[in-house]
Amino acid sequence: MLIKYLIVSGGAAIGGVLRYWLSNFVYKFLPSNFPYGTLAVNFLGSFILGFIIFGLYDKELISADMRLFLTVGFCGGFTTFSTFSLETFNLMKNNEFFLAAINVILSIVLSLAATYLAYIIANK
Repeated sequence: MLIKYLIVSGGAAIGGVLRYWLSNFVYKFLPSNFPYGTLAVNFLGSFILGFIIFGLYDKELISADMRLFLTVGFCGGFTTFSTFSLETFNLMKNNEFFLAAINVILSIVLSLAATYLAYIIANK
């Protein structure tokens, strides 16, 4: 089991560093009045996760450990939005459109509410 944690942490370290680099790189070209860096990371992370799952893992081109390294590790360190996107897409793929919509709405509303709550608590 320890090896699984090492696999995930190695991927997460690489993903986190790449996230930091890409976000800063984007702001060399675009203004910082909008979170373009985060948007770029979320878009790219969602694409990468989709490609790993649908283009590599589902076609048995990578091992389960490599999938763990790339998905939970790298993509998780790079952006958790990619997991949200994949899970929502899978709901839609399975014709669970209502659940997909609920997932989108709850994820956005609850995440914003949690951030606001943390802001309120931190500034008391």
